Amino acid sequence: MGNLAIFFGPEGGAVNRVANLLASKLEPGSFDLISINNASASDIGRYETIIFGLSTIGRDTWDQKFGNIDWSKFMPVVSQVDFTGKKVAIFGLGDHITYAFHFVNSMGILARIVQNNGGTLFGKVSAAEYEFSDSEAVEEGMFLGLPLDEDFQPELTEGRLNAWVTQIKAEF
Repeated sequence: MGNLAIFFGPEGGAVNRVANLLASKLEPGSFDLISINNASASDIGRYETIIFGLSTIGRDTWDQKFGNIDWSKFMPVVSQVDFTGKKVAIFGLGDHITYAFHFVNSMGILARIVQNNGGTLFGKVSAAEYEFSDSEAVEEGMFLGLPLDEDFQPELTEGRLNAWVTQIKAEF
């Protein structure tokens, strides 16, 4: 997989738990696990293979005291990164019931930034296996990464993550 980093945020919630679960499925010492609160554009530049983890609605949305951290702060940084030659996979958390018309939209927004800045996306997943109404993260019937719903389908997370890890290992 080359030199690999998992950049995730927000800290302390479901994305953090999934990032740790993902890390437990990879060979120890083969990656760096980095909170986006402690990351910069130059940190991204050090890696040839990147996994991003984010949520569409999360702590930085519903708790205003965290309004200036995590992806609201890091997305403009990512927007300035040249991803040419980089392999990128994304997992996104969303709520397919309450936010059925915006399911994992942030994953789609991030994926397009990566693509527009020269990166190659890996780990696309068929949208046919999910229930939702609309998503900016779907292109030609495929999610631009791995969608997970820790609110209403937490029992599916580990199985979906296992399949995805097998997929991205083969793709990377």
